[in-house]
Amino acid sequence: MPLVPAVRTEGLTKHFGAVTALQDLDLEVAPGEAFGYLGPNGAGKTTTIRLLLGLVQPSAGRAEVFGLDCRRQAVEAHRHLAYVPGETNLWPSLTGTETLHLLGRVQGQVDAAYRDELIERFDLDPSKKVRQYSKGNRQKVVLIAALMSRADLLVLDEPTSGLDPLMEQTFRQCAQEARRRGQTVFLSSHILSEVEALCDRVGILRDGALVEMGALSDMRHLSALSVQVTFHGPVPDISTVPGVSEVEVTGSVVRCQVLGPIEPLLKVLAEAGVKELLSQEASLEQLFLAHYGPKAAQKRPGAVTGAGP
Repeated sequence: MPLVPAVRTEGLTKHFGAVTALQDLDLEVAPGEAFGYLGPNGAGKTTTIRLLLGLVQPSAGRAEVFGLDCRRQAVEAHRHLAYVPGETNLWPSLTGTETLHLLGRVQGQVDAAYRDELIERFDLDPSKKVRQYSKGNRQKVVLIAALMSRADLLVLDEPTSGLDPLMEQTFRQCAQEARRRGQTVFLSSHILSEVEALCDRVGILRDGALVEMGALSDMRHLSALSVQVTFHGPVPDISTVPGVSEVEVTGSVVRCQVLGPIEPLLKVLAEAGVKELLSQEASLEQLFLAHYGPKAAQKRPGAVTGAGP
């Protein structure tokens, strides 16, 4: 019998008046998977998460967590998940210890030994009141609260907002440990290196629609391969080689982008006396910028560029 998806949406749509925040989202995240959810600001990522949490009602379609309807069975669904927002709103008069206790009661399950370990790993002083905490320390509280629950599904919306680089690394380690225990991670983040380090698959949302989804290895087509070649002698003209673009020549060094098979370029280079050849696959950040950055925006039909009034 197949496993029930940790997250499943069918035709999930949300309108806010005349604005369509999410349109016909079909998505499945398998149990134990780490899924990265990406998109520019206003793409619909937070709306998706609010629908999964049952905080807003869909205009059409449905969302499920482990087979439970996120709207009609919200209480049951929440027993299987823990949520970390990017902006924390905690009780200023409570201490860190009291806040963790309260959040643990809300969740319904706490691994006390793991909670204490997390407090130490995140270097949190739980005796202080929340009003004394910096933004980063408040973020540590909600991260610890989510992780200590050992929830089947971790819904993380910009989870490292306000953390310093050392604590970001601690979060990554904890998330990887959660995956190894079989927990599912649904991660929305602007830190693309974080998504690349943690996630099996990524989905890219734009204007409320899912436009790309797959493993990173399957999404390299979104950007060309970067190639740098240093020659012993004269530099050949490679601008007419199929798939080659953005050729830059500096002395005996040529830089270019290659989209598609690299064999035609290698054939030309083999006859030209190559001293050094460097190639690099696009990172997730490069993929994202190539598809959704300023240059990509200029290529989209109807795109408006330049400064506004």
